[in-house]
Formats: sequence, C-alpha cells, structure tokens
Amino acid sequence: EHGEISSKAPLVAPVAAGVNRAVAVVDTFLRFIAIIGTIGSAIAMGTTNETLPFFTQFIQFEAKYSDLPSFTFFVAANAVVCTYLVLSIPLSIVHILRPRARYSRLFLVFFDTAMLALLTAGASAAAAIVYLAHKGNVRANWFSICQQFDSFCERISGSLIGSFAAMVLLVVLITLSAFALARR
Repeated sequence: EHGEISSKAPLVAPVAAGVNRAVAVVDTFLRFIAIIGTIGSAIAMGTTNETLPFFTQFIQFEAKYSDLPSFTFFVAANAVVCTYLVLSIPLSIVHILRPRARYSRLFLVFFDTAMLALLTAGASAAAAIVYLAHKGNVRANWFSICQQFDSFCERISGSLIGSFAAMVLLVVLITLSAFALARR
C-alpha cells in the first residue's frame, strides 16, 4: 500500500503543472484579445469627430471627443490599460514556461485588478456621457445630440463595446490567476 501512494505522488505534480500551463496559455490568449479591445476603443474614440453645417458653411457645429473630459479620460484609461497588457505579455509567457511561478502570478493579479478599476472608471464616465448624448436630460435642459451627430454617436457607442469587452476579459484573467494560485 505504501508503495502505491508514493508511486502516484509524482504523477500529481505533472498533472497540476499541465493544468497551470493550460491556464497560462489561456491567460496569454485573453491578454491579446483584451489588447485588441482596449486599443480599438481608444482609437475609435480618439478619432471621433463630426461637423455639421448650420445655414451656411461658414457657421458650423462640431462634435469632438476632446470637447468632453470624460471621453478624454476614457481614451487615456484605455491607452494605459492597453500598455499594461502589452507589458504583461512577457510575464504571462513566463507562466507558460514555468507554470509553478507564484510571485509573478500575484503581481499579475494585483495589477490586473488595478487596471480593471481604471478601465471601469473610464468606461463608466464615458457611458454616462453617451447616455446623455442619446437621451438628453430635459430637467437640466440638455438636449440629445444623436439626431444631428449620428456618426459621432455611433462611433462613441461602438468604442464603449470594446472597452466593456476588455473589462470582462480582465475579470476572467483575474479569476484564472486566482484559480492558478489556489491550485498550489
């Protein structure tokens, strides 16, 4: 009996390392997808502007993302998170090569959580302004601008989708890292 237990013990370590390696591969793949979401959101919002003529071409109304601080914060938050994700790829690859690395995994959990908070703040601020652009607020005498600036509103709404998708991916990344740490 004692020989059976000791013969199975070495098999547990390779299986655990294999599961952790699979988690690390999924982690790396999800980081690449999150990079696409954040950079796409930042570019879509950062290049959004629309000009409408008013009576003549000499008088025009213009809508730009930089006119609203919430949108500027959204672009900056997505750019920072995208940069972090790019910089975290090598560490994620280290986890594929060394699935038992523990402190670097803790590092990723901590900074992934911080980046999730930053991305959530940026997306929430932008979502509030997008809502006002679509619906307006009669009590505050703010009119919806999306009837006139439809291209502008489509782009800012679309950029939110990529950012919210990246938020979901960061939640999954944190969960995967916590799962890999809990397996030890």
